[in-house]
Amino acid sequence: MTQNLDSLPAEMQKKQYEQMIKEVKPRPPVIRNVFWAFLIGGLICVIGQVIFNLFQDLGLSKLEAGAAMSSTLVFLAALLTGLGLYDEIAKVGGAGTIVPITGFANSMVAPAMEYRAEGLVLGVGARLFTIAGPVLAFGIVTAWIIGLLYYFFR
Repeated sequence: MTQNLDSLPAEMQKKQYEQMIKEVKPRPPVIRNVFWAFLIGGLICVIGQVIFNLFQDLGLSKLEAGAAMSSTLVFLAALLTGLGLYDEIAKVGGAGTIVPITGFANSMVAPAMEYRAEGLVLGVGARLFTIAGPVLAFGIVTAWIIGLLYYFFR
Protein backbone atom coordinates (compact mmCIF):
# COMPACT_ATOMS: atom_id res chain seq x y z
CA MET A 1 0.00 0.00 0.00
CA THR A 2 1.97 2.93 -1.25
CA GLN A 3 -0.94 5.32 -1.72
CA ASN A 4 -0.53 8.89 -0.61
CA LEU A 5 -2.76 9.11 2.46
CA ASP A 6 -2.75 12.92 2.44
CA SER A 7 -5.00 13.06 -0.61
CA LEU A 8 -7.76 10.95 1.01
CA PRO A 9 -10.56 12.13 3.34
CA ALA A 10 -9.79 11.82 7.08
CA GLU A 11 -12.18 8.90 7.72
CA MET A 12 -10.78 6.94 4.80
CA GLN A 13 -7.23 7.67 5.96
CA LYS A 14 -8.08 6.26 9.37
CA LYS A 15 -9.57 3.08 7.90
CA GLN A 16 -6.63 2.54 5.55
CA TYR A 17 -4.17 3.17 8.36
CA GLU A 18 -5.94 0.63 10.58
CA GLN A 19 -5.88 -1.90 7.70
CA MET A 20 -2.16 -1.31 7.13
CA ILE A 21 -1.46 -1.87 10.83
CA LYS A 22 -3.56 -5.04 10.86
CA GLU A 23 -1.51 -6.43 7.97
CA VAL A 24 1.91 -5.88 9.54
CA LYS A 25 1.14 -6.36 13.25
CA PRO A 26 2.29 -9.79 14.47
CA ARG A 27 -0.30 -11.98 16.13
CA PRO A 28 0.30 -12.59 19.84
CA PRO A 29 1.03 -16.21 20.84
CA VAL A 30 -2.20 -16.59 22.83
CA ILE A 31 -2.02 -20.36 23.43
CA ARG A 32 1.57 -20.12 24.66
CA ASN A 33 0.73 -17.16 26.92
CA VAL A 34 -2.27 -18.98 28.42
CA PHE A 35 -0.15 -22.10 29.01
CA TRP A 36 2.60 -20.19 30.85
CA ALA A 37 0.12 -18.10 32.84
CA PHE A 38 -1.66 -21.28 33.94
CA LEU A 39 1.62 -23.02 34.79
CA ILE A 40 3.19 -20.13 36.74
CA GLY A 41 -0.08 -19.20 38.49
CA GLY A 42 -0.63 -22.84 39.40
CA LEU A 43 2.94 -23.14 40.66
CA ILE A 44 2.45 -20.11 42.93
CA CYS A 45 -0.72 -21.72 44.30
CA VAL A 46 1.06 -25.05 44.84
CA ILE A 47 3.85 -23.26 46.73
CA GLY A 48 1.18 -21.57 48.86
CA GLN A 49 -0.45 -24.94 49.60
CA VAL A 50 2.90 -26.49 50.54
CA ILE A 51 3.62 -23.58 52.90
CA PHE A 52 0.11 -23.93 54.37
CA ASN A 53 0.64 -27.67 54.96
CA LEU A 54 4.04 -27.02 56.56
CA PHE A 55 2.51 -24.55 59.01
CA GLN A 56 -0.25 -27.03 59.84
CA ASP A 57 2.36 -29.75 60.41
CA LEU A 58 4.04 -27.39 62.88
CA GLY A 59 0.83 -27.41 64.91
CA LEU A 60 -0.97 -24.29 63.76
CA SER A 61 -4.75 -24.37 63.29
CA LYS A 62 -6.23 -23.84 59.81
CA LEU A 63 -6.91 -20.19 60.55
CA GLU A 64 -3.42 -19.57 61.93
CA ALA A 65 -1.76 -21.54 59.11
CA GLY A 66 -3.72 -19.53 56.55
CA ALA A 67 -2.57 -16.24 58.05
CA ALA A 68 1.03 -17.44 58.30
CA MET A 69 0.96 -18.73 54.71
CA SER A 70 -0.44 -15.41 53.44
CA SER A 71 2.24 -13.46 55.30
CA THR A 72 4.95 -15.77 53.96
CA LEU A 73 3.74 -15.41 50.36
CA VAL A 74 3.60 -11.62 50.70
CA PHE A 75 7.14 -11.63 52.11
CA LEU A 76 8.45 -13.91 49.35
CA ALA A 77 6.82 -11.85 46.59
CA ALA A 78 8.16 -8.62 48.10
CA LEU A 79 11.63 -10.14 48.40
CA LEU A 80 11.59 -11.41 44.82
CA THR A 81 10.38 -7.99 43.64
CA GLY A 82 13.16 -6.28 45.56
CA LEU A 83 15.74 -8.61 44.03
CA GLY A 84 14.32 -7.99 40.55
CA LEU A 85 13.33 -11.64 40.08
CA TYR A 86 9.56 -11.20 40.19
CA ASP A 87 9.66 -9.15 36.99
CA GLU A 88 11.64 -11.92 35.28
CA ILE A 89 9.06 -14.49 36.39
CA ALA A 90 6.28 -12.16 35.17
CA LYS A 91 7.88 -11.96 31.71
CA VAL A 92 7.35 -15.70 31.37
CA GLY A 93 4.20 -16.19 33.47
CA GLY A 94 2.33 -13.05 32.47
CA ALA A 95 -1.11 -12.94 34.05
CA GLY A 96 -0.29 -16.02 36.13
CA THR A 97 1.87 -13.86 38.40
CA ILE A 98 -1.11 -11.70 39.31
CA VAL A 99 -2.36 -14.39 41.70
CA PRO A 100 -4.01 -12.08 44.23
CA ILE A 101 -1.65 -12.23 47.18
CA THR A 102 1.68 -12.22 45.33
CA GLY A 103 0.46 -9.77 42.72
CA PHE A 104 -0.66 -7.45 45.50
CA ALA A 105 2.74 -7.61 47.20
CA ASN A 106 4.46 -6.92 43.88
CA SER A 107 2.17 -3.96 43.18
CA MET A 108 3.08 -2.49 46.57
CA VAL A 109 6.85 -3.01 46.43
CA ALA A 110 7.57 -2.19 42.77
CA PRO A 111 6.60 1.53 42.90
CA ALA A 112 8.30 1.91 46.28
CA MET A 113 11.52 0.47 44.83
CA GLU A 114 11.28 2.68 41.77
CA TYR A 115 11.03 5.89 43.79
CA ARG A 116 13.33 5.05 46.73
CA ALA A 117 15.93 7.52 45.45
CA GLU A 118 13.50 10.34 46.31
CA GLY A 119 13.68 9.44 50.01
CA LEU A 120 11.71 7.42 52.50
CA VAL A 121 8.80 9.84 52.88
CA LEU A 122 8.40 11.47 49.45
CA GLY A 123 9.68 8.46 47.53
CA VAL A 124 8.82 5.16 49.19
CA GLY A 125 6.00 6.40 51.44
CA ALA A 126 4.26 8.47 48.79
CA ARG A 127 4.52 5.86 46.04
CA LEU A 128 3.88 2.73 48.09
CA PHE A 129 0.15 2.77 47.35
CA THR A 130 0.33 4.09 43.77
CA ILE A 131 -1.07 0.92 42.22
CA ALA A 132 -2.62 -0.84 45.21
CA GLY A 133 -4.16 2.28 46.75
CA PRO A 134 -7.20 2.51 44.45
CA VAL A 135 -7.79 -1.22 44.85
CA LEU A 136 -7.67 -0.92 48.64
CA ALA A 137 -9.92 2.15 48.63
CA PHE A 138 -12.48 0.44 46.40
CA GLY A 139 -12.42 -2.70 48.56
CA ILE A 140 -12.82 -0.78 51.82
CA VAL A 141 -15.63 1.45 50.53
CA THR A 142 -17.45 -1.51 48.97
CA ALA A 143 -17.16 -3.54 52.18
CA TRP A 144 -18.44 -0.56 54.17
CA ILE A 145 -21.45 -0.11 51.87
CA ILE A 146 -22.28 -3.83 51.89
CA GLY A 147 -21.97 -3.83 55.69
CA LEU A 148 -24.43 -0.96 55.96
CA LEU A 149 -26.85 -2.64 53.55
CA TYR A 150 -26.59 -5.88 55.52
CA TYR A 151 -27.18 -4.05 58.80
CA PHE A 152 -30.29 -2.22 57.57
CA PHE A 153 -31.88 -4.97 55.47
CA ARG A 154 -31.23 -8.19 57.37
